[in-house]
Amino acid sequence: MSWTWTLETSSGEVTGRSEEFESRGDAESWIGEAFGDLLEKGIDQVRLFDNESEIYGPMSLHAEGA
Repeated sequence: MSWTWTLETSSGEVTGRSEEFESRGDAESWIGEAFGDLLEKGIDQVRLFDNESEIYGPMSLHAEGA
């Protein structure tokens, strides 16, 4: 299994992909640590993939109501 995040603008335009992670937990830990840096780079939302299967998303990186 290979877990990755797609990095997107608020309109859903894919601007990149994260590194690959060995587990879902590793991928989720990374997004929890990296979201502030991603926001600064203009990333608004992400989607989690297991290989090519979308697991969930889009998930906003902005605080609710922001």
